[in-house]
Amino acid sequence: MKRRWFNASLLAVIAGALVACGGGDDPGPVMAVDATGTSTFSAGNLAAQLATYPLAPLSPAEADSLAFMREEEQLAHDVYAVSATLWNPPVFANISTSEATHSAAVKALLDRYQLADPLAGLPNGSFKTPAFQALYDALVATSRTSLIEALKVGVQIEELDIRDITAQKAGIDNADILMVYDNLLRGSRNHLRAFMKVLTQQGGTYVPQYISQTEFDAIVSSAVETGP
Repeated sequence: MKRRWFNASLLAVIAGALVACGGGDDPGPVMAVDATGTSTFSAGNLAAQLATYPLAPLSPAEADSLAFMREEEQLAHDVYAVSATLWNPPVFANISTSEATHSAAVKALLDRYQLADPLAGLPNGSFKTPAFQALYDALVATSRTSLIEALKVGVQIEELDIRDITAQKAGIDNADILMVYDNLLRGSRNHLRAFMKVLTQQGGTYVPQYISQTEFDAIVSSAVETGP
């Protein structure tokens, strides 16, 4: 089973940038967004931005939130990585690569606060939390059945992320965590748009499971978000 090599390489860049960053200059956008909506964290810009925040005390709820979001963002990567091996549309590979940077961004926060990584030593497709493991197994099984179902799974994961990130933000006041979560939320909306566009092109439809139809429609009908 393939190990999580991408996290190590991304976090090495983040660590190096944190050491090198002296602050003062605008670090540039934390997240880059292409024309399709694929939203990718810049490791160096994220590190420079995090270095501008004071290290505030962390509540137990915030610590739990970071562990939760680390697994949820990794789940997105791991499911899409499987779909990328099964189906031709580039949306799976593109967003899988992007989600690796989302998971690494949360790992950067875990490291910043010297918290244990719940995914340490685990290969792709393996999770510490049984609920995430069961969800991963179910979503991969569904994704294997057809291209339409795999695209629906993509929409489902991004919809789930939108609900969960929004809920997690309610218990957080540390500005650095909120900055990362706001970018994760923007990325999830963009990725939902991307998956939904391809699903529609393929003749598929989707009924929201985690957010209201009104919110879902407002996201899908609006333009790709290129900035905060």
